[in-house]
Amino acid sequence: MRHGNHNRKFGRERNQRKALMKSLAHNLVLKGKIKTTEAKAKELRPFVEKLITTGKSGTPASKRLLVSRVGKMAGDKLASSFAETYKDRKGGYTRITKLVRRASDGAKMAVIEFV
Repeated sequence: MRHGNHNRKFGRERNQRKALMKSLAHNLVLKGKIKTTEAKAKELRPFVEKLITTGKSGTPASKRLLVSRVGKMAGDKLASSFAETYKDRKGGYTRITKLVRRASDGAKMAVIEFV
């Protein structure tokens, strides 16, 4: 039974899911907004928001954690510019906007961006 196990699997193994989230978060931080499927956007939102909250503390340990989770460039950007931008905000750093379905396979699409 899957009681309390509500995360999405995306048809991937654990390490592939982690790599997918890392890649999506890296691109979101560097570009500011990405277009992806609705399910991936909904799974990415808490992942990125926790990273921003971690970056707001500004400690060396939190910076190391960010670099390990999303890479050097994105981790540095989270620790510096995003921490300053959202220092007074308590949460809700991202917005998901739904788009029309993808033509090829009919998948629900969405744009996830920073507020």
